[in-house]
Amino acid sequence: MLEGELSDPRIAPSYVTDVVLAPGGKSARIFVAVHGTEEEETSTLEGLMAARAYIRSQLRDRMGVRHVPELTFAIDRSEKMTSRMEELLTRTRKREKKHAAPEPTPKP
Repeated sequence: MLEGELSDPRIAPSYVTDVVLAPGGKSARIFVAVHGTEEEETSTLEGLMAARAYIRSQLRDRMGVRHVPELTFAIDRSEKMTSRMEELLTRTRKREKKHAAPEPTPKP
């Protein structure tokens, strides 16, 4: 649905990473990863929140259920944070290797 059915130009290329259903099934939090800048994340979140009623009606029709939980959306930044952590760890390992390398002994 995110890939083409929502025609809101605020919604950047994105995908659902997780859905957390509250006990009792009355509400659900949908985590979305956005390919883009923080501004695109913000505008995507605004677009999704504006399209909540449409998304709920589509889910009701497609799933054939009587009740669809109230939807809230949140940006999932875990992938970006993971790649940043990997970058920092790589830098740290390079520094450690550089400092751990034996110093060449001077020749007499």
